[in-house]
Amino acid sequence: MSDDVAIRVRGLRKAYGDNVAVADLDLDVRRGEVFALLGPNGAGKTTTVEILEGYRHRDAGEVKVLGTDPDPAFGSRRRGSQAHSSRFPGDPTPEWRGRVGIVLQGTGEFDELTVAEVVHHFAGFYPGADDPDKVIERVGLAAKARARTHTLSGGQKRRLDVALGIIGRPELLFLDEPTTGFDPEARREFWELIRDLSAAGTTIVLTTHYLDEAEALADRVGVIAGGRLVEVAAPDRLGNRQEALATVSWRTPEGRVESAESGTPTALVTELAARFGGEVPGLTVTRPTLEDIYLSMIGHR
Repeated sequence: MSDDVAIRVRGLRKAYGDNVAVADLDLDVRRGEVFALLGPNGAGKTTTVEILEGYRHRDAGEVKVLGTDPDPAFGSRRRGSQAHSSRFPGDPTPEWRGRVGIVLQGTGEFDELTVAEVVHHFAGFYPGADDPDKVIERVGLAAKARARTHTLSGGQKRRLDVALGIIGRPELLFLDEPTTGFDPEARREFWELIRDLSAAGTTIVLTTHYLDEAEALADRVGVIAGGRLVEVAAPDRLGNRQEALATVSWRTPEGRVESAESGTPTALVTELAARFGGEVPGLTVTRPTLEDIYLSMIGHR
């Protein structure tokens, strides 16, 4: 496994009875990048991430996360020497677990504890834990350190979740739908936190249903549909987005809105400017958004 690859997956397969959730999936996540995994509900996204986290075993394939198989009993099970349920296949080494941070959609409820008490408590689980007070400041909760967690806003509780996810100084951080339910201001603040973590060298795997979030944060995105990885690319290149036709719209002197698709929109705008003798009324130039491309890739118009 190359030193610049944090996650390497080859031929990953997982089925529940006759339902194949993940089918022969190949994936590489580079160290230090923010990688967004996109897909509709039931596409196999959650199953894939849980296998990478070590919380669900696989039926076939090779998986290495930070150089370690997150399902250490996989080989024995394949030889028929052990039987396992579909969940909790058995932890890899504690050392590996300490290198991986996980922020679920809800870490838990600690209503009667303060922010500082919760973070200090979780720090005790890691031999090389970061300074709890510095982590609290890093996630923007220094002013709320003595506040009981039930008094926090939704965005502040999500920041606490992240504090618990990074207290062990993880090399790799999994974020599951991190801004669901956030108002726009809280989402933007959370994005800055993720950018700070990435700038510090943390590899981040993000699952989200917000396409603008993936575009704002991710170095690359992967789209899963029907248990298969359809494509992996930078957000602005997914589905050959950079080569898609642009739509140029303008308003005629009679007040009608007209539009045309063009592979050379600058030339069309220049032609329109000459036709109108300067400014083009109601001029807009748009290309397909990441959401447009994503919906076409998963089979929706």
